[in-house]
Amino acid sequence: MITNRPVHLRKNYDVVISGGGPAGMAAALGAKEAGAEKILMVDREKEAGGILWQCIHNGFGLHHFKEELTGPEYAQRYLEQVIEHEIDILTDTYLYDIDREKNIKLMSGEHGINLIDSKSVILAMGARERTRGAVRIPGSRPAGVLTAGLAQKFVNMKGYLPGRKVVILGSGDIGLIMARRLVLEGVDVVGVFEIMPHVNGLSRNVVQCLHDFDIPLHLSTTVARIHGNERVERITVAPVDETMQPILSKSWDIECDTLLLSIGLIPENELSRRINLRFDPVTTGPIVNSSMETSIDGVFACGNVVHIHDLVDFVSQESLLAGRGAGEFITDSRNPADNIRLIPGDNVAYCLPHTISTDREHTIYMRVRKPMEKCTIQFGDVYGRKLAYVYPAEMVTIKMRPKLLQDFHGDFLRVNVVPR
Repeated sequence: MITNRPVHLRKNYDVVISGGGPAGMAAALGAKEAGAEKILMVDREKEAGGILWQCIHNGFGLHHFKEELTGPEYAQRYLEQVIEHEIDILTDTYLYDIDREKNIKLMSGEHGINLIDSKSVILAMGARERTRGAVRIPGSRPAGVLTAGLAQKFVNMKGYLPGRKVVILGSGDIGLIMARRLVLEGVDVVGVFEIMPHVNGLSRNVVQCLHDFDIPLHLSTTVARIHGNERVERITVAPVDETMQPILSKSWDIECDTLLLSIGLIPENELSRRINLRFDPVTTGPIVNSSMETSIDGVFACGNVVHIHDLVDFVSQESLLAGRGAGEFITDSRNPADNIRLIPGDNVAYCLPHTISTDREHTIYMRVRKPMEKCTIQFGDVYGRKLAYVYPAEMVTIKMRPKLLQDFHGDFLRVNVVPR
């Protein structure tokens, strides 16, 4: 297995990429394709690939490679391409500071502390899981409360079982996948409890991970209290009312030794805040244009650091675009500036990119606020597309072609999802 090549660290680079996961690798290839020569990809783990190494289940690559792969297979294909294109990969290295002039500070056990000058920067740090503190679950603080992603790493990479009788709070994709994984390892998964009235994972994961393994799913229900001293002994669960508050009069206790949390991901934007990028209050990621460029010239962002994706294929597609944007910035071959803002309207939580241009094709990513069947997505009076349904857990992707916008002369398009 190829995972790296020797690096002779330079003082100056055309493009520096923070993060060596699927977003970082695709961005590096996109930058190379667009003409950047000296590219450095920095990752704090011992090898590039990010979260993909612990995702041993299949379902990756259907859109991008047109075949079904596991996470490690997907990572290996990209990593081999990165190495083949002679892109420098610096692993086990912490990128701990950056300024608006794109001066970068690195800290590495092998190379020590280094100052790097870069013409362009791509932020691809991914996301981290919400923890118990984010939702403030009452009760004691025993061992046995952990995030689903950490449990996935324990089981798939370390060979440890997190417990023998498990309850899962939240119906994110990692939680659904871990429900199945633990059952296959002989663990008793009592059920999945979701505070929302709808599932927050992909429909295929609900079917393949819960229904196929007879794992109960409880919607509009949450964990009201954790009990235990040294180790989790039981939890109290309760249905919630319209304001998402638990109805304690209808609560019941469940004996278990482990509580897994699958309550969402947060874009990891500490570096982005350090250089005072503009942020979208809904995604909590940077505001980007159609080339994935942020509010600072030459600083690009892609992947889960911008918004949370369902599929790694979409991460790769978006990150290739960011990499090409960075390469074009270096070679002064950038596209004309965007001239249309996308504004979320009825039942639309957000749209990305935040701005588009009338002279080229765009892929627009969006999420809705609530489920809706037999609906139409409207881009002002310019374009409408009928869909059988939309779901908050599943990202909607729309191709916007230049011919649809050739007669549009406004400054913004309001995006609505309405019943038909």
